[in-house]
Amino acid sequence: MLRLQREHLETILAAVDLGTFEAAARALSITPSAVSQRIKAMEQLVGRVLLQRTVPIEPTAAGAVVLRHARQVRLLDDETARALGEGGDARSSIPSIPLAVNADSLGTWFLDALALVRADTEVVFDLHREDQDRTAELLRSGTVMAAVTAESEPVQGCSSVPLGIDRYRAVASPAFVTRYLDGADTERRMLQRLDRVPLVDYDHDDDLQQGFLRRVVGHAPRGPRHFVPTSADFARAVSLGFGWGLLPEAQCLGALEQGSLVELTPGRRADVALWWQRWNLASPLLERVTDAVRATADERLHPIGQRAGQTVAR
Repeated sequence: MLRLQREHLETILAAVDLGTFEAAARALSITPSAVSQRIKAMEQLVGRVLLQRTVPIEPTAAGAVVLRHARQVRLLDDETARALGEGGDARSSIPSIPLAVNADSLGTWFLDALALVRADTEVVFDLHREDQDRTAELLRSGTVMAAVTAESEPVQGCSSVPLGIDRYRAVASPAFVTRYLDGADTERRMLQRLDRVPLVDYDHDDDLQQGFLRRVVGHAPRGPRHFVPTSADFARAVSLGFGWGLLPEAQCLGALEQGSLVELTPGRRADVALWWQRWNLASPLLERVTDAVRATADERLHPIGQRAGQTVAR
């Protein structure tokens, strides 16, 4: 039976989380040589290379399996220590939960969910911000324990539940409309103009705006693109007239009512279905986070067209 030493598991965690053997050595109060020796001992034991010696260090496929195991062991240890601390004199450690979430969810509703957990539970969160189409990769690599993702099919060893639909509206400032879209008095004309005017993208991988136009006009936009890589600043760039963009309803409904933003295509909106995937681990803390995330999503997102209690796992 394969038995991995606790100090070796803590070493691989430190190496991956901190990015280098040197940083891991400082955190563990050992030498970089000792870090290397521990990793090599693990690799000899499992018969696989576990880490790519890059900067930052990345786990191999086998390393991701070991990394996930290491995080699970640490979480269960922390929860055990906490339970004993509540029942006796021992001081319990405060567990850390690594989670992956897309920028728009982080900027609108996700922190409210975590605040519910913090209200009655001692825990710290290690949040990884990534596009909803890529958060599941952080689950596969063992980097996070749970993720808001656009993938409904559960990652191996995880369960998946629907959260809801985040609905986006194509909006721009009144000044932008006057400058670039004057005379586009029908949706058809508006779409023809949007094809060529400046737009705001989150980053070079953001396909929300371009995918929207591909669906409605048959090809990607040809206009210039601004790149603004934070959710709040993205919304501000749109409101300042840099370009048009798709904003979550939670970010734009108030501005639309006040007239500081204009909805460009009232008959066409973009829906992004979100799912919650988490490790299949009997952890009260992970269950608490899951309950809070699902409850908040039920309040803030549109139904996904599937029973909220439905869960798929493998």
